[in-house]
Amino acid sequence: MVKYYEDVLDRTFAALADPTRRALVARLGDRESLSVSELAQPFAMSLPAIMKHLDVLSDAGLIAREKTGRTVACRLTAKPMEQAMDWLNRYQRFWSDNLDRLAAFVEEDPWPPSQASSQILAATPVSQPAQASPSSVVSMRRRRKSTPRGPTRKN
Repeated sequence: MVKYYEDVLDRTFAALADPTRRALVARLGDRESLSVSELAQPFAMSLPAIMKHLDVLSDAGLIAREKTGRTVACRLTAKPMEQAMDWLNRYQRFWSDNLDRLAAFVEEDPWPPSQASSQILAATPVSQPAQASPSSVVSMRRRRKSTPRGPTRKN
């Protein structure tokens, strides 16, 4: 089922959600323009499948196609990417500010170990007997209850 997005940002992110389309955009980013057959060369899929991916990218406004004779060349267009980058940059600033505050908090004077915790560490033996940890308990096989194997009778 084909989905039509009215919003440019939705179409941009929907088009870039597929790894094959992201790879096509990356290949176009390396060169100014590539023919469809040059774009399709490294992919293990048919030319019609590549054309469908290019249709999605074209509908999102991420690429432009130009036909010269029998050759169709594709090139990147910047407008939808600029809008997506503007949207992402708002959140990048948010995360950068929060991560900067976290880094400043962590880099402040370290908490001195309390006497109680240093005494506990000193009293802990180096080699401890094996105990069941939560991860080993989860990975242990459960024993099944034995059930009679045969027809059951109802009284």
